[in-house]
Amino acid sequence: MANKRTKLQEDTHFRVLRLLQENPEMSQRELAAAVGVSVGGMHYALNALIEKGLVKLGNFTAAEDKRRYAYILTPKGAAEKATIARRFLVRKIQEYEALKSEIDALKSEIDGKTEVSAGGR
Repeated sequence: MANKRTKLQEDTHFRVLRLLQENPEMSQRELAAAVGVSVGGMHYALNALIEKGLVKLGNFTAAEDKRRYAYILTPKGAAEKATIARRFLVRKIQEYEALKSEIDALKSEIDGKTEVSAGGR
């Protein structure tokens, strides 16, 4: 079970790092909505990324409210994002191949039953 949890956590971290690389000034609420986790879950994920040294806090330059932060990828964060991206891609290709095989098997099963039904009339 921990392995599945680790994969989910890694997927979340990858998505967060990817979004932050594109837009470091996204709020926790915006990140949570984009990734599909709760705001509390996003807070936890961002703190983990900061503790690992993958993200650092900066000031949100254009904000009137100076309490807002920008979440900036560190060089270590950019390198880790690339490493995670490779694992993510391998895992998604494996999932795709497994799903494609299942779809092909179902199509064959349905086509076989359709032919039997049509031939039995």
